[in-house]
Amino acid sequence: MLGIEPNQLRPRMEEAMGIIVRLLTETEPITYQGEWFEMHNARLHLRPYTQPHMPLAVAAAGSPAGMVLAGKFGLGVLSVAIPRGEESLRDFWGIAEQTAAEHGKTVSRDEWRLVIHVHLAETREQALAEVRTRSGTYWRDYFEDTVGFPRPFESSKDQIVDGMVERHTWCIGTPDDLIATIHHLDERSGGFGGILTTGVDWATREQIRHSYELIARYVKPLFQGSLDSLRASQGDAAGKVLEVRELRQAAVDSARESYLQRTTAHTPR
Repeated sequence: MLGIEPNQLRPRMEEAMGIIVRLLTETEPITYQGEWFEMHNARLHLRPYTQPHMPLAVAAAGSPAGMVLAGKFGLGVLSVAIPRGEESLRDFWGIAEQTAAEHGKTVSRDEWRLVIHVHLAETREQALAEVRTRSGTYWRDYFEDTVGFPRPFESSKDQIVDGMVERHTWCIGTPDDLIATIHHLDERSGGFGGILTTGVDWATREQIRHSYELIARYVKPLFQGSLDSLRASQGDAAGKVLEVRELRQAAVDSARESYLQRTTAHTPR
């Protein structure tokens, strides 16, 4: 609708990002003449509160362009967990590191966010059943028929979710399935900073809220270290369970014996 050829999008994004970074980091007015925009004595009226600027991230999915841009300017990255190109996740990040080295910048895996589709329930069968109908419409009618994504495999709409799960493209299941998926992505990528879940209206409002609750209660604490002390304490207690059991029983026996002695002493003869 804007009359921009697709092959112009990524070069223009790179050109614009260069000016954005300059505006955020330079205090002198900027004059710039580009192919599709120009600036004359431009400056920010409000400087960033965070130094050198607020966190910046670039999307990277179907081509190396996003990773190249991140490396060139030392930015964070938002990328789908399954790249649509030929590169693996580990190779995909390598593009950012190599480009950063070429431009005297650094990129951090801590600022790399992987984006995945997730829906959780108490059982995998329940999770699949909750999204089966709408997930097919979501993918085929929107991504394939509207956006123009290639069809990853042939199947009926109600079987798309099964194919996506089998290919590890989506995580539909239980909290344990998501935990395993995150460990799998960590191994395949060489390490990343965080997980983002795509918001999809493929179940009822209550089911989606419950999925988020399961993530918050059973997945996040594991990776945030919230359970470490609890598990260590439980392990210590379990290692002393026989000793504690004996002490507890001895205390009960002592209390019973003390009671009997008191009642016997006050019983009339």
